[in-house]
Amino acid sequence: MPYTAITYDIKGGCEDEVAQVFSNFRRPSGNVVPGADGEQAGRILATAVFIRDSTLVRFIEYEGDLDAVIRFMAAQPGVAEVERKLAPYLNNPRDTGTVEGFMRTFRASELRCITQFAVPRHPQPSASAADQ
Repeated sequence: MPYTAITYDIKGGCEDEVAQVFSNFRRPSGNVVPGADGEQAGRILATAVFIRDSTLVRFIEYEGDLDAVIRFMAAQPGVAEVERKLAPYLNNPRDTGTVEGFMRTFRASELRCITQFAVPRHPQPSASAADQ
């Protein structure tokens, strides 16, 4: 599964306040990401948020079309609420009030992925078991 991560440039000394913003995060009602045609374009499998000093990183594991995932996130009330509540703690404003602005901001704050490794999450049948 692919991963992506985005950064937020946080004002120093606000780590606890920022952690509080994320502690009340309203998750989306589901993880299935619709495409423009209404069919499934992907899924959000996992997210995590990390902070140290003035850097916050949001990690996302997904499958499917990343642009569809970003559009889906832009439309989520919980994501919009977090972006709004984070605004006073940011060194640089984020244009996330529209889907287009959210997509631009997401892409501009995306970290370059150097490498990804994952092991299968579900055990695969062994060759000997399949032969029986």
